[in-house]
Amino acid sequence: MSPNTVLNLLKNEIPLDEYNKYIKNLSYDQKNSNSDTIVFLAPNILMQRYVQTKYANKIARIFESSTGIMPSVSIGLKSFTRDVNKPQSDTASSTPKSTSTILNTSYTFENFVVGSSNQLAFAAAESVAKSPNRQYNPLFIYGGSGLGKTHLMQAIGNFAIKNNKTVIYTTSEQFLNDFLYNVRNNTMDRFRQKYRQCDFLLIDDIQFLSKKEQTLEEFFHTFNELHTLGKQIVLTSDKPPKKIAGFEDRLKSRFEWGLMADVQPPEFETKISIIKKKCELDKIYLNDEVVYYIATHMHDNIREIESAISSLGAHSKMLSKEITIEFATEVMKDHIKDQDLDISLNDIIRVVAHELNIKPTDIKSRKRSSPVVEARRISIYLAKKLTKNNKMRELAEFFGLKDHTAVSHAMKKINKLLQENEDFKIKVEELENKIISTKSKNGESV
Repeated sequence: MSPNTVLNLLKNEIPLDEYNKYIKNLSYDQKNSNSDTIVFLAPNILMQRYVQTKYANKIARIFESSTGIMPSVSIGLKSFTRDVNKPQSDTASSTPKSTSTILNTSYTFENFVVGSSNQLAFAAAESVAKSPNRQYNPLFIYGGSGLGKTHLMQAIGNFAIKNNKTVIYTTSEQFLNDFLYNVRNNTMDRFRQKYRQCDFLLIDDIQFLSKKEQTLEEFFHTFNELHTLGKQIVLTSDKPPKKIAGFEDRLKSRFEWGLMADVQPPEFETKISIIKKKCELDKIYLNDEVVYYIATHMHDNIREIESAISSLGAHSKMLSKEITIEFATEVMKDHIKDQDLDISLNDIIRVVAHELNIKPTDIKSRKRSSPVVEARRISIYLAKKLTKNNKMRELAEFFGLKDHTAVSHAMKKINKLLQENEDFKIKVEELENKIISTKSKNGESV
């Protein structure tokens, strides 16, 4: 099946306007494609990143359903692509050209936003890239989907390539498909040559090899040989080794030989920084109101956040419209997850009390100290915004206030502070985000 036929099949699985805006504008890059990787070219960086994030996996699955082999799908830029298989013409250098499967060149250490949620993983990845096979071999990075594991792994690969190292980056699905293909065709020597003759082996989402006994056996021997030869191994997973089912203990113990580093969901400040960094890279201007809207209303998946920003930028450019809060709300309605989480007043008080170090009972008391008054006003504001039981009379009764006029007074005070005090606004929006994300993760009262 030709790559262009695959794109036509995608038309049946996605909205027609999405197909016409994005997929229809892609062109197949035969020169840079091979049996492992299919490359399409987009006319601009916004379209490139949007399609890579939202549709690359779907395109790969269509290939798999037709051929039995799932390739990596890479979206490049028409004006910036190069032939990764073609030797450099610099005859003055005797250093052999490094080789690699396709990496996203935008995944660099410089473009990664560091916060307390990912600081250890970032430092370990940077150390491995600069000094492979020293302390952290293998490097095992784990955490939830869309939190930056792949970015860190590919940043290692991109750094290594610049230093003339041979890098193999693959997903566990591609590793499995390669293994099965070479077993069927009696070409395992080619498979071993590919995966064992490299300086860096990077395998994404290793947990998907669970219970694939033959593949895990081959991976076990590949791991041992690379480690013995002093080659760097980097793995990612959605959970730490001991919690991955379907792996033998001998393999789990090898994962723990080096360093395990987890990546946690970003705190609110880091989400803000990620959004601003993405805008800087894509040359998209968002005012603070839109930035805070995205940070507050989207959950912690960084890929989804970046996809939403790319969509905003693309729509703004195509329609020649400024990105206002009204425009952002309309464009992002498909990106914003349903927030109807049935948040209760007690949910709000628990989070506010915990984050502001106030007793929950104090918020509902008549105490008038400044910290308690602030916590009470914030709770009233968030209750009015997030709950269904938000009538003035009901809120007054719940918070032990005299009547609805006291609630109205509290709302006026806090709205004035939100307009005049940027730090206070950030604090309130962070609390709102904490309540929503905690509720959505637990599916129950926080």
